[in-house]
Amino acid sequence: MNYQVFARKYRPQTFDDVLGQDHVVRTLRNAITQNRLAHAYLFVGPRGTGKTSTARIFAKALNCPGGPKVDFDPNDPICVEIAEGRSLDVTEIDGASNNSVDDIRALRETVNFAPAVGNFRIYYIDEVHMLSTSAFNALLKTLEEPPPHVKFIFATTEPHKILPTILSRCQRFDLRRIPAPVIAKHLLHIAQEEKVVLDPLAAHAIATGADGGMRDAQSMLDQLVAFCGSEVREEDVLDIFGFTSHRTVSELGGAVLRGETASALSQLYHHAESGKDLSRLLADLIFHFRNLLVHQVDPEIAARDLPPEMAEMLAEQAGLQSTEKLMLLIDQFADAEVSMKWASNKRLYFEIGLIKAAQTLNEVSLSDVVNALRKSMAGESVALPADSLPSFAPPAKAAASTASPAKSSGATAAAPARGSMSDQLRAELGAPAATRSQPAKTASPAAAPSSPPAPSESTVSATAPEPAPQPRSGKSSGDRVESDTLLETAKPAPKAVAEAAPAPTVTPPASPSLDGEALWQAACQEFRVKFPLQAGYTSEMHFLSADARQLLLGVPQEHRAAAQSLERPVPRGALEEILTRLSGRRLQLKIEVRADLQPFEPLPSTEAESQSPPPSLTASAPPKAAAAPPPASVEPETPVLDEKEFQNDPLIREALKLFEARVTKKG
Repeated sequence: MNYQVFARKYRPQTFDDVLGQDHVVRTLRNAITQNRLAHAYLFVGPRGTGKTSTARIFAKALNCPGGPKVDFDPNDPICVEIAEGRSLDVTEIDGASNNSVDDIRALRETVNFAPAVGNFRIYYIDEVHMLSTSAFNALLKTLEEPPPHVKFIFATTEPHKILPTILSRCQRFDLRRIPAPVIAKHLLHIAQEEKVVLDPLAAHAIATGADGGMRDAQSMLDQLVAFCGSEVREEDVLDIFGFTSHRTVSELGGAVLRGETASALSQLYHHAESGKDLSRLLADLIFHFRNLLVHQVDPEIAARDLPPEMAEMLAEQAGLQSTEKLMLLIDQFADAEVSMKWASNKRLYFEIGLIKAAQTLNEVSLSDVVNALRKSMAGESVALPADSLPSFAPPAKAAASTASPAKSSGATAAAPARGSMSDQLRAELGAPAATRSQPAKTASPAAAPSSPPAPSESTVSATAPEPAPQPRSGKSSGDRVESDTLLETAKPAPKAVAEAAPAPTVTPPASPSLDGEALWQAACQEFRVKFPLQAGYTSEMHFLSADARQLLLGVPQEHRAAAQSLERPVPRGALEEILTRLSGRRLQLKIEVRADLQPFEPLPSTEAESQSPPPSLTASAPPKAAAAPPPASVEPETPVLDEKEFQNDPLIREALKLFEARVTKKG
């Protein structure tokens, strides 16, 4: 008797023998049981997943004695003829070699003949996508309205090449890749039937290399039995087909995760020298990192498709790196895989990928810094390296120089106008407003008391040089800054140093806890200084509400253009930055045009307010400057307008369009 390969000898004969395609088998079973048989079926799927076998089993169920029925006898003569391809009622056509219009015309001539033995005449066309467009068009009418005794079954690996008019006339079944554990279990069953000792790890290696195709796995097992004899081990599979064992991939992945670049490069060198496929090794390494990601989410799902030994190694490495680091590694090795695809020196790009992976693991990301700050605030120990964590607090000397003693009320110095990086991180972590607003203070024994004494005339020299200007706080909340007289002391005599310490500059405190309408009014005052052209638009806004994320404003319909001007990127970004800084939390600006709102009435301006100069914090001047009479009136500084911003304003553009005018420079 001639030898029969495993792929033909162990071909499925009934619906129960079909593995990994439960959704297709169930649908066909129910169609036969309920007598809901269509006239055309299309089986789609990769090679070796059971398209032809399923078509023959379906043909047996239709033409078996007493059929159609699901539980047929595969040893019946009619079923045996169908399985061997010599049945008169089942015609199998190769679409690759019978793809012309003449072949389809010959098929149409035989369609009207009644079946010889069975219930139906069945036409099975394999690789149907190989038919020409003319052949498809010739088949359309017959495929749509065939005789009652005719059934069409098509199979293809490339359904996108089939005409949509053909696809719409068929019931489509997508056969999936068979899982590796299912293939490995079936291979062990075949080995037991053939009296061959097959190592479970070897069966798993074959199933992984088959890539979801049962026929490929059976062919590889047939080749291994011919090479090894009655015993097949994992080493034999790896040597013959050039695969890499899971243990080897796990060791390489562990070296990468632990940052052992030298060990990883050494392992890569041995794999390259032994003739292994480096592209396949890199693909296995990426899949290993994918398994680690899945294991961090659900260990049971990750271990479902792996042997117990491999699942234990996966559990040991799952805690070496965080999920973010694993995703970065996968991205970097995926880029290396793309570079290796067309490169002649694949090993070079693999080595570069390993070195980049080590650098990635040593980098400290922003999320690591945030987590470290969160742990430090909770009193836990921080595991970040000292040289990789940026310094957020000012040095001790700088903190001592910027700190100022309080006045009689005991208030602290104002925070800087623009928040530092540590303030932004504290805002993200949800720290209290008082903690975010106050700068770091350094305790000093020479600090001034709560009520500093006034310097006497004997300790102040009239000819002493002016001290360096003290840093002033930015605009804190838009409130009017009180004009306080700053105490300045000249360089004291040696005896005076021991008597009294010099009083530092006193600056008004900031108000980081603004909220509601007070926050909006303070933001408007600061916005008018930076954007004088759009300053009038803010006065048309009605404050409606404010929550933790946004501040809602309303504007009457008459001033819709004001809302459009403020919603431009530059003014809107400036307003949101001011609101975020003044409130201590991220706020987004939202403007609604409301019909129920009325425009504000203009406020009358008094002559006294126009003539009075704005309050400011200035150091005490020399006697001559102090005795000089103040000017009767101070002219307001003319704001410098941006010409480009002026011309892009919606109101200006609308006016130019309405009056058909243009903007020219004066003089």
